[in-house]
Amino acid sequence: MKKILITVIALVMVLPMANCQSGKHHSEGCAERKEQKCSHSHRVKPGIEVLRDRGFDILKGKRVGLLTNPTGVDSDLNSTIDILHNAKDVKLVALYAPEHGVRGDIYAGAAVKDQKDSATGIPVYSVYGKNRKPSPEFLSNVDAVVFDIQDIGCRSYTFVSSMGLMMEACAEAGKEFVVLDRPNPLGGERVEGNLVEDGFYSFVSQFKIPYVYGLTLGELARMLNGEKMLKNGVQCKLTVVPMEGWKRNMLYEDTKLPWILPSPQVPQIVNAYYYPVSGIMGELGYISEGVGYTLPFQLFVAEWIDGKKLCERMNALNLPGIRFRTIYETPYFGKKQGISCSGVQVFITDYSKARLVEIQFLVMQELAKLYPDKKTFENCDKGRFRMFDIVCGSDYIRKTFSKTYTWESIKEFFEKDEKPFKEKSRKYYLYD
Repeated sequence: MKKILITVIALVMVLPMANCQSGKHHSEGCAERKEQKCSHSHRVKPGIEVLRDRGFDILKGKRVGLLTNPTGVDSDLNSTIDILHNAKDVKLVALYAPEHGVRGDIYAGAAVKDQKDSATGIPVYSVYGKNRKPSPEFLSNVDAVVFDIQDIGCRSYTFVSSMGLMMEACAEAGKEFVVLDRPNPLGGERVEGNLVEDGFYSFVSQFKIPYVYGLTLGELARMLNGEKMLKNGVQCKLTVVPMEGWKRNMLYEDTKLPWILPSPQVPQIVNAYYYPVSGIMGELGYISEGVGYTLPFQLFVAEWIDGKKLCERMNALNLPGIRFRTIYETPYFGKKQGISCSGVQVFITDYSKARLVEIQFLVMQELAKLYPDKKTFENCDKGRFRMFDIVCGSDYIRKTFSKTYTWESIKEFFEKDEKPFKEKSRKYYLYD
């Protein structure tokens, strides 16, 4: 397979990869041709555009609620809020606000309040505050709830949980639930991580799925419903409006769709690729993962790290599809703000060969060898252990890794559910 180089410069810009000149970045994409052109030359049509092309048939004459955020747009950047608000024979009567709010004006982790949308005057009900699952009252004046949010393919991203809890609420209230499907930016073939265990379900691990789950949200909704994974095994009346033109082997840039940041630390599509590389370790506040600098989730840096030595050790591991370079930087905010730091920047050089989530554990492994007095779990805030565990979906990873600080000690546990999940989820696929 050919390779693709995700090149990042200081302002987090990514070079276009659609021509695939440097290689295949997923299993079947960009087949070799004499003219060296990529097969993904057309634009994918997201669910909102497919629904509009159908004349909003499934929503005609209905009172509609919409769970969305700024990523809910068509390819011309028109908001799904405005599209449905202006649609003939569709009555948009309620908006439901996930983390960051329907217009993206709420900071990460901050509670979202009920209000009115200033642009349309439609009531906005929070599903990221006191209520994360809508109450029956919130759904009393709607016939159907539409979901249109761009996900990033990781279990800990809260939009997955908001979708599932809304599905539960709709099932209990006898309301329809409609997913306007969008691409999984990590593609539809990558699955990494163990399933969530009993005792570790939370808003960042709401369902029994791997950390990287390889499904679009429409496919995931079908699986949650079909496998009775919602609370008490309830099932909602579910309709998924599929995309047109999406293939499982696509990455986001193959779709030709604009990228709208789903949260402040994922401003460019490249950040979504790196989120699973460091996001779990980032919960510990141990070292900086690049949040607070211009390269969110692409760094492992601290004031006590010799970046050159760590870089040599990481490259010596010869991880497929991954390279490291030494970096020196001073975060502007957050962890290590104003402190001169050194460490490594991660580069995904061949996406199809790379394993993403394990990288952070290998960094912790090599740091423990370089700095025995700086081992992760002996030097971070122990109050963050619970958050780390629920993001991992188990405390086995932390407890076992902290005994040896070797990836091999947890590798089998981490990977044990990947193949079975992929087989189980296959029947819910909407795309080849």
